[in-house]
Parts: sequence; structure tokens; C-alpha cells
Amino acid sequence: MTALNRVPSLLTRAGTASALTLAAVGGSIAVPGLATDAAAAPMAAKALRIAASKKGAPYQYGATGPRRFDCSGLTLYAYKKAGKHLPRTAAAQYNKTHHVSASKRKAGDLVFFHSGRSVYHVGIYAGKGKIWHSPKTGDVVRLQKIWTKSVWYGRVS
Repeated sequence: MTALNRVPSLLTRAGTASALTLAAVGGSIAVPGLATDAAAAPMAAKALRIAASKKGAPYQYGATGPRRFDCSGLTLYAYKKAGKHLPRTAAAQYNKTHHVSASKRKAGDLVFFHSGRSVYHVGIYAGKGKIWHSPKTGDVVRLQKIWTKSVWYGRVS
């Protein structure tokens, strides 16, 4: 019996009233085996793939793609293509995300570089301590190891 075939029997055991209550409040029923981490965050995974697909695109201050990017232009472009609107600047993007600790970071989260309380750079976390980003004038979109501990993480929701 597949997980999908078990849903009706789960509803029967939960009771019709419980199912109606869930439907009335817009709830959902979690069925073990149906969701994976990848399915739970398809937008972040898609944004990460889009950013990686821009490997080698030149940095240009103020550019938001599709051929040239600055740091926040790359994150804005990647998430827009994944279906989510972000503000234009790195600092505004930080303010718009759900802040997470380094221990809770996931691929697709945004990585914000800061000096004191000022955010000055952003990239997309790729896992294993690396980010996709558009670094600076004369450089290109690339995968790079995070080079400082002065970072904050934000999850786009």
C-alpha cells in the first residue's frame, strides 16, 4: 500500500470531524514518506540552481540580470525566477528574510556579510560552507567558500 493509498484510512482514523476542521482552517495532513527536504523547499532549491546557472556572468554595479549582476541583483534575479519577490538591496533583503542560525542554515538560504550592524554583501548558500555570489567589479558570478565569520543567514519564505 502506497503512502497516497493510506491517506483515506488516516482520515477515517482521525475522524470526519477532524478532517472537516482541518479543511475549514486551511490545514493539511502530514503523511510520512510523502514529503522530503527537497520538496519542503522547492523555491530555495530552484533559486540556488538559477544562481549557479549564471556562473561566469560579469559583475556590474546595479545590474539585476539576466547577463550581468551585482550581489543583491543576483539573489533578486534567482528568487524572482523561482517565484518570490525580494527587495533590491542586500540590507533590505536581510530585513525581509526569516533569520536563522548558522547551525540551521540550508542550501538556498541567503548569506549576508556584515560589518557591525551594516550588511554590505549577499550570496546564496550552496552548502558545505560555500556560496554563489557576484563578488565585485572585475569579477564574475562564482562559487566561493565563505571567507569570514561575520555573516548572518536569512531564509526566504
